[in-house]
Amino acid sequence: MSISKPPFFDGNNYGHWKAKMIIFIQALDFNLWDIIMDSPELPHIISQEGIKILKLRSSYTDDDRKKVQLNPKAKHVIICALNSNEFNRVSSCATTKEMWDRLEVTYEGTNQVNDAKINMLVREYEMFSMKENENISGMFVRFTNIINSLQSLNKCYTNSEMVRKILRCLPKSWMPKVTAIEEAKDLNTLPLEELLGSLITHEMTIKNHEDEEEQDKKKKKVITFKSSTTDSSDEDSDNEMALITRRFKKYLAKKIFGNKHFKKTLPSKSETKKEEIICFECNKPRHYKSECPRLKKLKDTIKKKKAMLATWSDSDESSSEEEENQEVAQIALMAINDSDEDEDENEVSELLELLEKFSLDNTSLKKTIKALNRENVSLKHEIECLSNMS
Repeated sequence: MSISKPPFFDGNNYGHWKAKMIIFIQALDFNLWDIIMDSPELPHIISQEGIKILKLRSSYTDDDRKKVQLNPKAKHVIICALNSNEFNRVSSCATTKEMWDRLEVTYEGTNQVNDAKINMLVREYEMFSMKENENISGMFVRFTNIINSLQSLNKCYTNSEMVRKILRCLPKSWMPKVTAIEEAKDLNTLPLEELLGSLITHEMTIKNHEDEEEQDKKKKKVITFKSSTTDSSDEDSDNEMALITRRFKKYLAKKIFGNKHFKKTLPSKSETKKEEIICFECNKPRHYKSECPRLKKLKDTIKKKKAMLATWSDSDESSSEEEENQEVAQIALMAINDSDEDEDENEVSELLELLEKFSLDNTSLKKTIKALNRENVSLKHEIECLSNMS
């Protein structure tokens, strides 16, 4: 935009346009701003009675013509800055003061409206405070908007009042910095820009410290996660080994106590005492002489012999049938014993395969644990170096 071209107003954001327009007119010619604030005076003469009499145009001097020219010149500046709708609003005005006042009343209201706006903005100023998770730059922009709006309504605050307000609106975490500024600086002469720079610098240092703390926390989380994974793998391997040992105990208990009378619990004290007893008949443990299986077999054979003597007179066919039945029973018992032995062998082979598998897993887990421990030590060393550097 050209410097000689006034700021354009399209009917929106009048306060912003007004501030820019005042600066432009004053920079162009300060006499124009006086004409806008005060109604222009036409050239006149004072009679002997003290009455002002307007001069005729034919009697204007060069100075009179220059003063008269200020009003149309100011009108021209204002008209060039307005669109067609705004031009129609002020085209009937005779002086620039009338044009300026009409725009102010249209967009800012009457004095009563201005007082209401001032009261509202003053309340915002008094209740102003820094929001949560807001940076210093954003807070200062909001503060500046309130101050500029008040200045456009002719309500101004001194620099020391604004500096003290900024320090009061900071949160509790900034209290050490506020105390340091109050002790080191004179708040009556401290510029607002210098205060802003000091606060932004302090905010940058706080942010750097927070970033470093977050990085340290992330490193610690990684280390704890690795250690927890190794601990969980150790627990899993321990649980699997415990399962294998339980299955071995079950298998050994089946071998000792038999499949039919198998119990999941360990043998009681009475059974352990029974293991220490030795039979006088067969010299084998775990039973008395009265319970010896050898004596039972002898008694059974005697009974069979008596039965055979009693039934000797029977036919050969019946005896042959009994012999065949005995042979079939013996073959069935042998088949059952063979099947039990096959099942036991299969279970033992499965358990051995599981043992080999878990032993390999255990060794690999131990190796990973050693590697993770080395990495943990190196990470701790790096963290100590970084803390010493900071």
